[in-house]
Amino acid sequence: MSDTLQHTPLHALHLELGARMVPFAGYAMPVQYPLGVLKEHLHTRAHAGLFDVSHMGQILLRGPGAAAALERLVPVDILDLPVGLQRYALFTNEQGGILDDLMVARLADDELLLVVNAACKTQDLAYLRQALDGLCDVLPLFEERALLALQGPAAAEVLADLASEVADMTFMQVRTVDLLGVSCVVSRSGYTGEDGYEISVPAPSAEALARRLLAAAQVQAIGLGARDSLRLEAGLCLYGHDMDSATTPVQASLLWAISKTRREDGVRAGGFPGAQVIFAQRGEGVARKRVGLLAQARTPVREGAEIVDTAGRVVGKVTSGGFGPTLDAPVAMGYVDNEHAALDSALFALVRGKPVPMRVSKMPFVTPRYHRG
Repeated sequence: MSDTLQHTPLHALHLELGARMVPFAGYAMPVQYPLGVLKEHLHTRAHAGLFDVSHMGQILLRGPGAAAALERLVPVDILDLPVGLQRYALFTNEQGGILDDLMVARLADDELLLVVNAACKTQDLAYLRQALDGLCDVLPLFEERALLALQGPAAAEVLADLASEVADMTFMQVRTVDLLGVSCVVSRSGYTGEDGYEISVPAPSAEALARRLLAAAQVQAIGLGARDSLRLEAGLCLYGHDMDSATTPVQASLLWAISKTRREDGVRAGGFPGAQVIFAQRGEGVARKRVGLLAQARTPVREGAEIVDTAGRVVGKVTSGGFGPTLDAPVAMGYVDNEHAALDSALFALVRGKPVPMRVSKMPFVTPRYHRG
């Protein structure tokens, strides 16, 4: 593995736990532990898994104009985001394409914490500094803080042993919580479809917290492999695969991520890059869109596989695919021509030149278990 790869604060712990490390977004990251991807996935669904997601970018926006400034860059209601809540957001470009997807948490009236994708964090930081210059402070926390995700039905019980107040939190709530004597930012959210938490912790304290969580009988360390299969079953996009700068929120089936206040008939309509393109697509429709795909055979269908109709014409491409351990069946998502996007449409994916029967399916493939109170 290249010596130029960056390490998260948990690197030594991963090696101690027997992780198989791989390059990912410029970091050496654990793809799996000795338990293996399949068992890690099922353990998270049944109990709780601990994920190191410290490679993600954490950025603090500070100042009385922070919310108004950020709202100029995303199709999301930031001005009315209450303190103690977070929202999913998208950076869009002038063509309506998606530059990145991110979480935005309101820590205080004049403080927003952003969590952006690892592969995009350097360009996101530069974009924010340029676009928000003079409007608010843009403070990268890349080296200062680690990010842990505790996911699964036992997550609340485990974390409440360290701080009882987290049990009262509901999905997408955010609080500053004392864990092992250290001030952490905890959100009840995640990337698996399960109940759970993401914990922003000062980097020097990350290993001690991870060890304490792993000491719980219900918790296993989980790698990138199971993280990917869990998010795929949950129907969640991976940036750079299921959406990119040439894909709009309408094409990506992410209309729910455009706040009502920011839509064409909203009280603060538009005002973000690409708004008119996106509004036109909402009215006129699009030629292709993201759909869920269930294989009607045991053959896994991977990213890049062409999708053809019953006549053999290419009508789309798979953007994420693999085996869904919870379903005990292959699952995929991808883009297909609009006329083939209806639920239960019969299609085929070409795997090594052979057609694998597929059916357009609703997403998520596995019912989410977010704790909504």
